[in-house]
Amino acid sequence: MTAAQDQELAPDDQLAQVAAAVLGTPHPVVVDLLDIARARPDRPVDVVRASDDLLPRLAHENALPQALRAAREVLRPGGLLVAAVPELDRLSRLRPTAPPPRVLGRGDERQVTVQLWDWAPDGGSYALDVVRLVRGPASWEVAGSVSTQHRVLTSEQVAEELAEAGFGPVQRLSPAESGHPLPVWVALVP
Repeated sequence: MTAAQDQELAPDDQLAQVAAAVLGTPHPVVVDLLDIARARPDRPVDVVRASDDLLPRLAHENALPQALRAAREVLRPGGLLVAAVPELDRLSRLRPTAPPPRVLGRGDERQVTVQLWDWAPDGGSYALDVVRLVRGPASWEVAGSVSTQHRVLTSEQVAEELAEAGFGPVQRLSPAESGHPLPVWVALVP
């Protein structure tokens, strides 16, 4: 895969690639953390992935410990949880209103995702509005939007939550190490 193709991968695909590289398996069985809540797999899986803002959203809903324990239960021994987690604790003092837009694809297939942040007065949480734009016949059109609430998680809190859920070695990969735009946490099932 070329570097240009790698940049066009959806973030979830980048997480699966990180997991495959860590496991040394080209095609691991990967399920999304949210899918486990709907229907648990009938056999152990290699990888559970949690995309960009899922852990902070689950933390805000007080559902993070249960979700991580559920992930641990469906993973085979030696399986991985791979989670992209924004590190906004340093930004909470500044309270930025939006990160740069994310652009995927080229030409008429291009999509733009815009995030808008509204911070709580104490900087410990934020409301997140995500708007996805696609090229229409004459202009950009809103293809979808979602609004959620998130708690700001520090690296220490993420590591602690993973340890309490029963994961063994935990590693934080920087964007340069993982190829994902956010830091990626990799947690191993002993």
